[in-house]
Amino acid sequence: MSHIAAGDPPPAAAKKKSPAEEAAEKRREKLTPGSLMKAVIRSGSGDVTPTDGDQVIIHCTTRTMDGIVVNSTRREHGGKGIPLRFVLGRSKMILGFAEGFPTMLKGEIAMFKMEPKIHFAEDDCPVTAPDGFPKDDELQFEIEMLDFFKAKVISEDLEVIKKIVDEGKGWETPREPYEVTARITARTADGKDILPSKEVPYFFTLGKSEVPKGLEMGIGSMARKEKATIYVSSTYLTESSLMPQLEGLEEVHFEVELVQFTQVRDMLGDGRLIKRRVVDGRGEFPMDCPLHDSLLRVHYKGMLLDEPKSVFYDTKIDNDGEPLEFCSGEGLVPEGFEMCVRLMLPGEKSIVTCPPDFAYDKFPRPVNVPEGAHVRWEIELLGFEVPKDWTGLNFIEIMEEADKIKNTGNRLFKEGKFELAKAKYEKLLREYNHVHPQDDEEGKVFANSRSSLHLNVAACYQKIGEYRKSIEACNKVLDANPVHVKALYRRGMSYMLGGDFDDAKNDFEKMIAVDKSSEPDATAALLKLKQKEQEIEKKARKQFKGLFDKKPGEISEVGAESEGAKNAGDTAGSGEAVTSTDRDGSEKPSPHAEPDYAFEEERPGLIGRIWPSARRIFSSLGLNRCTIL
Repeated sequence: MSHIAAGDPPPAAAKKKSPAEEAAEKRREKLTPGSLMKAVIRSGSGDVTPTDGDQVIIHCTTRTMDGIVVNSTRREHGGKGIPLRFVLGRSKMILGFAEGFPTMLKGEIAMFKMEPKIHFAEDDCPVTAPDGFPKDDELQFEIEMLDFFKAKVISEDLEVIKKIVDEGKGWETPREPYEVTARITARTADGKDILPSKEVPYFFTLGKSEVPKGLEMGIGSMARKEKATIYVSSTYLTESSLMPQLEGLEEVHFEVELVQFTQVRDMLGDGRLIKRRVVDGRGEFPMDCPLHDSLLRVHYKGMLLDEPKSVFYDTKIDNDGEPLEFCSGEGLVPEGFEMCVRLMLPGEKSIVTCPPDFAYDKFPRPVNVPEGAHVRWEIELLGFEVPKDWTGLNFIEIMEEADKIKNTGNRLFKEGKFELAKAKYEKLLREYNHVHPQDDEEGKVFANSRSSLHLNVAACYQKIGEYRKSIEACNKVLDANPVHVKALYRRGMSYMLGGDFDDAKNDFEKMIAVDKSSEPDATAALLKLKQKEQEIEKKARKQFKGLFDKKPGEISEVGAESEGAKNAGDTAGSGEAVTSTDRDGSEKPSPHAEPDYAFEEERPGLIGRIWPSARRIFSSLGLNRCTIL
């Protein structure tokens, strides 16, 4: 009988161990000479032994030193005939097993003699001894190493484990609500067949409880054509149409061959926009999909969902057989249509069911499509072309390409598609990180173009009500040029819309100081600002009416002034358009087109946080200090 001892101490220069490795090493120090002895009863095959990450499958019979069987997994010794499974380095087990298993070959039978401190009497033993187990006695553990293999852990509690038999093709794996075709057999842990093989594969949809939960989890990790064994414990053996009777089963081993799966994607996560692939495309998903803005060529047929025969458009008939060509990211097709095409491979055919708000309710509607209609598209992606690579282009050519993208963004802005416009501007700004002007003249053109893009981004954020981000975009221009009039104007408008009236006033006044020609715009903005402040004060007085009545005459005067300023502001700005296009293509928002402003959240004091003009209001009421709160 050989002695198993603790490992030699590591060299001083060894790399730092993980916490798990340090814990295992500290635990190993409990081994003393003679505390764990091994005798080989039957030799195994090969020369490979299990290592961390391997699942080992064993039979175990425990005896006292005089040969009395304490417990066993074997039927002949009163057990259930169900082997034990452990994942080395992950499963909780007695110290003798943790040190003994890595010494065994496949098929080997060995006897391990363990002192109590090496099995269940170990201090802080991670597993509890069975009832009536003589944990304080020296015992013999007869172990048969049935099998071991590199385990794919499917569930963190190790109740679902996968063994790959044959590698699959590609790396895409199915998920809810993919449709799966698979050959499946099943047997109990003691080898009884409970789901025999059949010629016709099973067909089911993930996420619909058509197979046990553990099996579904394992299949969700498989690639096409992969063969695997999936070990599922009772916790994950849920009832299903595949296996309606599961009572009494502690563990099931599923042999699975994943024949095929159909990609079904819930694009919105609420079941309304569904893309179902019916013909596979060329390449690997998603690397070979047109994820980025591209020129796309598709054939499609559109029909009403509730009336499958009511085809309202077919490119092969209505477009003289020519495919539809469009650039993604430009709002040229319904949003749901483009979302799905971006996730298609060349040559792929898919069926898309789309709700009205992602189909034609927010897009020019064909005459034969009623309002509120759910539609079905049959789409074939013929191919796509990615935008021209700027590598190798000279500066003039790069700026020409940039102008094309910027002009598209400007068009989208005018159409009210602010998110799409912002995406175009931001894409250009990312590309500009790789552009390097060669002289001062090019540097000036480039700097002006970059500033224009930042201000266009700021305008988009302003339109969608994200004023803080709009201010940040303006700051990128003002950091380089603190007297950039247009940036001051746009930032001032964002400050005003966000409730930062003092900062807005400073920006508008600075415009006049640095450029007299901007005085009309700045003056109009200051009038609008004053109107906004007075509207806030008027609302506040109405809200707090009756709390302060010491100076009603003064309240009345302020109210009258507010109405007068409002009328003046309306008159002053009545001739302005909602947006105007500057020569650099950016959109200049009018003071009369802003959405409802939001109060800034970083004001000191409770009143200040919810009411930015509180100090000025209380001062106008003759109350410099308020003790109501």
